[in-house]
Amino acid sequence: MNKAQIIENVATTLKDTPSAQEIVKKGGNRDKRFHYLATHMVEKAIAKDALIVSENGAGTAILFKTNAKEENFWKDLPKELALVRHVTGIKNALKILKKQKYIKAQRPLEGDYLYCWFWGILPDTRGFGDETQTAKEMKDKMMDVADKLQLPLYAETRKRKVVIVYRRYGFDMFHEWVQPDGEKMWFLRYIPVKLSLIHISEPTRLLSIS
Repeated sequence: MNKAQIIENVATTLKDTPSAQEIVKKGGNRDKRFHYLATHMVEKAIAKDALIVSENGAGTAILFKTNAKEENFWKDLPKELALVRHVTGIKNALKILKKQKYIKAQRPLEGDYLYCWFWGILPDTRGFGDETQTAKEMKDKMMDVADKLQLPLYAETRKRKVVIVYRRYGFDMFHEWVQPDGEKMWFLRYIPVKLSLIHISEPTRLLSIS
């Protein structure tokens, strides 16, 4: 599957994703904003060898190897400013930064780990057997990366259905957050069997947002 089609699929999936609905500002040509965001995400994933696509193309995930100290705000500032201008708007950007501070605090403070920045399945494939097959394939690919690198894998979702499915697949739901707007967010992780025998560094505290 070529890059253009992957971007189209991610843009379509984002339109049905609660977090993306919150990020992308309303009004004007909103489809164009979703496409701009999808392009940014896919290009960043390709650059960092973090893109995972299912065989049928319906499922996409972006899985970064990272740590608490790796992010460089100044390095990504030009692109982030472009996102503010073309996708989020200043008001949404400030909300996102505040929320991301809490979300990031739930992940390890020390050592490398894998972070699933995005995972989704095209809406028109849901509700059928193909959805289950695609979800399982995506799960297998993400777990395979974690097992090979022997790194814990972290993700969060606002969809309870995702929590139920991935817990069945071996992920642990380790934290639940009721956001200021009343919506819930669930935090998931997968720890490779060998690694689970070793102590995994946890955040020393959880940040609260009023």
